[in-house]
Amino acid sequence: MNYGTLLIVSGPSGSGKTTLCRRAEAAGITGYSISCTTRAPRPGEQDGVDYHFLTPEVFAEKVQNGEFLEYATVHGNSYGTLKADIIELLQAGKNVVMDIDVQGAASIRACEDAIIRRCYADVYIHVPAAELEARLRGRQTDSEEVITLRLRNAAAEDARQGEYQFALVSADRESDYTRFTALLSALSMRTALS
Repeated sequence: MNYGTLLIVSGPSGSGKTTLCRRAEAAGITGYSISCTTRAPRPGEQDGVDYHFLTPEVFAEKVQNGEFLEYATVHGNSYGTLKADIIELLQAGKNVVMDIDVQGAASIRACEDAIIRRCYADVYIHVPAAELEARLRGRQTDSEEVITLRLRNAAAEDARQGEYQFALVSADRESDYTRFTALLSALSMRTALS
């Protein structure tokens, strides 16, 4: 059986990780895991497309039932990935990218499931602090308080990038995407996955 690759993509809010993952999916290079969250949808976001938007009660029930591959609370909201969704894609030979935080990546790294361990790889997207602040302000979606929190969290996340197999220092969208797809291409050639 030929399994797909599970590539975990982490980085601070504003690093471009979601854009990289979605662009690779749109190009047909990977499948994309849709996470569950308890946060409210932002303008234009759709349930089942951007996230599975769950009530805190439904989310807690799924945690209790062991349905998540990983889950965490970030910025006061819960996020998680359904294990069955990922395993199904990997068994079908599809590559999957997941954009999740450093807590979620650590959780998946510790997963004992044989298919997850066999297919696992991870990359951290690093953005220099001044550039990250400019990106967060440029989005014009968050209050000053939220931006300050995100920058503080980014510094803590950056301190953990040594836990990752790969690091991509962000420059601009096009060069980031070129390097990201090169990594995916190299990972698809690993002989241990066939």
